[in-house]
Amino acid sequence: MSKQDYYETLGVSKQASADEIKKSFRKLAMQYHPDRNPNDKEAETKFKEINEAYEVLKDEQKRAAYDRFGHQAFTGGQGGGNPFGGGFNFDFGAEAGGFADIFSEVFSEFMGGGRGRRQSYAQRGQDVRYNLSITLEEAFTGIEKEITLPSTETCENCHGHGTKDGNEAPICTQCGGSGKVRIQQGFFVVEQNCPQCKGTGRVVKDACPNCKGKGFVNKQKTIKVKIPAGIEDDTRMRIVGGGEAGIRGGENGDLYVFVTVKNHKLYEREGANLYTRIPISMCCAALGGKIEIPSIDGSKIELKIDAGAQSDQVVKVKSQGMTMVRSERRGDLFVKLRVETPVNLSARQKELLEEFRSISKDDKCQPESKSFFDKIKDLFAA
Repeated sequence: MSKQDYYETLGVSKQASADEIKKSFRKLAMQYHPDRNPNDKEAETKFKEINEAYEVLKDEQKRAAYDRFGHQAFTGGQGGGNPFGGGFNFDFGAEAGGFADIFSEVFSEFMGGGRGRRQSYAQRGQDVRYNLSITLEEAFTGIEKEITLPSTETCENCHGHGTKDGNEAPICTQCGGSGKVRIQQGFFVVEQNCPQCKGTGRVVKDACPNCKGKGFVNKQKTIKVKIPAGIEDDTRMRIVGGGEAGIRGGENGDLYVFVTVKNHKLYEREGANLYTRIPISMCCAALGGKIEIPSIDGSKIELKIDAGAQSDQVVKVKSQGMTMVRSERRGDLFVKLRVETPVNLSARQKELLEEFRSISKDDKCQPESKSFFDKIKDLFAA
């Protein structure tokens, strides 16, 4: 039975590039893998065919021979014999040219890169998060805060190398500096940290007595953080290099400061605007007047109340809200009025209110009440 053309087996043209051949092989290998198709003889046969085709077409010399002589290039029969010294071994196992090498190549890219790639000697330090709470007044003006946090810094004795003499540690002989080793398990190649160097790619034989071979020491760090005026709640600030120390000369990580603005006793914030609710007397609401309230900037605001003010009426005070970030402008202040009904009246106060009620029966001074009760009358009459 004649063999299928290798290019057809992989579903590519004869002009396909090496990357196109590799991409097609990966796709087909995953599709027909025995673990995905248990007890499927047809899939197993297909799996062997695509691996045989890829073993030839991935190699430039073998591919050139195949393009010239076809399958005859790899048999001991006619056509000049096998220029590569015999057939290929496609048994399930770890023999050279078998599935193990093919799958090692395919899955290595999913497991951290190519074979033998060295672990970067210098490693970046870890990023650090810090939660900072400030008052609304501090958010308005902006402030510089000193924060202290546990961190690490490069060991001065060994310059971050972790070695007693302060020089770079030698490359690990077991993993060749990659920090990873691969273990064959059936069809699969499992990658894990090298047990000798613990994934660093280097082996510290004589450890620095100051840092015990780690390359860094623990230390409390104090950093000044400048909070801009107008900053909003739940803002994240990044301090480049403010995180933990890099290892073996690597750059420091970053510090991320998450700013929380505390609730205020008087004001609520929405963007650059401030909102508050204040009580006013019944007389002030009826006759009008002026009241003073504190501003967020520490000054006093004189608020004018028009005669006939009602509960839930909102008075807008321009440019008395929060500072806007990187701007000289300010938001507005919105004051909601709440008319307070007097309680604990004296006899004289009750007398005056009774007199007021008796002379207010024409309802001209309470148009909303008159309108409401007129509607009720209409409902009863219906």
